[in-house]
Amino acid sequence: MTHSLAPVRVLGLATMVLGALPNAALAQTPTTQPSGETPFNSMAIARDENDACRVPKPPADLAETAYVRNGYRAILRIMAAEKWQESHSCECYLTQITWQEVVERSADFVLSNDARRPFDVSQLRQLADEMLAERDRACIE
Repeated sequence: MTHSLAPVRVLGLATMVLGALPNAALAQTPTTQPSGETPFNSMAIARDENDACRVPKPPADLAETAYVRNGYRAILRIMAAEKWQESHSCECYLTQITWQEVVERSADFVLSNDARRPFDVSQLRQLADEMLAERDRACIE
């Protein structure tokens, strides 16, 4: 007499699938909306209120490489800090400067004739960080 294990395997698979259904019902799509009812299994983090003044991402068609786009982003931050230095207003200038203005001003920061690496992005970021840190300290008070 030969016994087949196929029915036992099918029964075991069906048990596993049916056992997982209640857990699948508990899974939720993460949301960035803060609420007291957000389940622990949600990994989404709500944005801070201070997060409203963020540096926008440059559009992909602004430059061929991410390196140049990152340079433009740092230049935007420097320009915003310069506006703060002129006005001493704590409003968000990051959203008031156009990418066209950034591109026009970028000639002041070019260090190389290499079209793929015209800026020292790390140096631009450091300068922007220092300038905006000064602004942040002044605006907290």
